[in-house]
Amino acid sequence: MFVWSYWKTIFTFPASPSNEFCLSKADKEQYEKEERPESQQEILRRAAKDLPIYTTTASRAIRYCDRCQLIKPDRCHHCSACDVCVLKMDHHCPWVNNCVGFSNYKFFLLFLMYSLLYCLFVAATVLQYFIKFWTNELLDTHAKFHVLFLFFVAAMFFISILSLFSYHCWLVGKNRSTIETFRAPTFRNGPDKNGFSLGCSKNLREVFGDEKKYWLLPIFTSLGDGCNFPTRLVIMDPEQLTVSSQNEPAKSSGANQSFPPRPLSESQNRLLASDSQWVESGPEEESVKSGAKKNIIVSLES
Repeated sequence: MFVWSYWKTIFTFPASPSNEFCLSKADKEQYEKEERPESQQEILRRAAKDLPIYTTTASRAIRYCDRCQLIKPDRCHHCSACDVCVLKMDHHCPWVNNCVGFSNYKFFLLFLMYSLLYCLFVAATVLQYFIKFWTNELLDTHAKFHVLFLFFVAAMFFISILSLFSYHCWLVGKNRSTIETFRAPTFRNGPDKNGFSLGCSKNLREVFGDEKKYWLLPIFTSLGDGCNFPTRLVIMDPEQLTVSSQNEPAKSSGANQSFPPRPLSESQNRLLASDSQWVESGPEEESVKSGAKKNIIVSLES
C-alpha cells in the first residue's frame, strides 16, 4: 500500500482547468490589445459571467493566468515548477517531484499515512535489538551498527512525517489547502479562510468520497470536478437564493464583481443537501403564509 500510494502520488498528472475557462479567440485578441486594466477586467468579467467562480483577487479582480491564458477556477493556482495551472493546488512537493492538488491529494495523504505506519513498524521491530545494544547484550558484530542506524533513521522519519501528516489532517478537517492557510480566498464578503468549510464530516467526504470502503485504497474517489466547490458563503446568501428561485438576472456586488446563480454539481448537492433544504424552506414557507393571509383578508372583505 505504501508503494502503491507513492506511485500514484508521483505519476498522477495534476488536473488542469477545462477548456470552458479559456478565453475565446476573439476575447483573447481583444484582451491582448487592451492596455488599461479596467478594460481587461471588463473582458474577463464578461467571459466569466457563466462560469462557476465565486472568489476573486484581493483587489476584487477576476483571477486570470497570463501564462496559461485562462480564467482561474476557485482554489486553482499556477505552479511555476510544473508551469501549469493546478486545480485545488496545495503545494509542489519536491519529495514526489509533482504538484499536490485535486487529482492526487488523497493519494498524498495515504502516502503519508502508510509511510508513518512503515516507519513505526521498522522502529518497533528493531527496538529490541537497540535495547540489547544499549545494555551491551548484543553480540559484538558489525550488524549492531546497522541496527543502530536503522532505528534512528526510522524514528527520525516517523517524527517528521507525523508532524506533516497531522498538519494535513487538520487542513482536511478545515477544508483548506496549504496556500489558503497563508492567503485566505476572497469572496464577495471579503477574505475568509473557512469559506469552503462544510463541517468536518463533509470536508472529509469531499476528499475521500462517500464510500468508506475505498478510503484506505489509493484510488480516486474525491467528490466534484475540481473546478467548482460548494461553499456556505454563496449558498446561504439571501440575494443568491432569491435570484436562483425566481430565475432573475445576476446581481453585482459593490466592487463591480458579478456572481450569477449557477446550478450545483451532483457532489455539491449531496454535500449540501440538508443545508440547502433548510435554507430554501424559508422563502417557501413565507410565501405560503403570505398567501394564507391574503385569503383571509379577501374573505373578510367579501
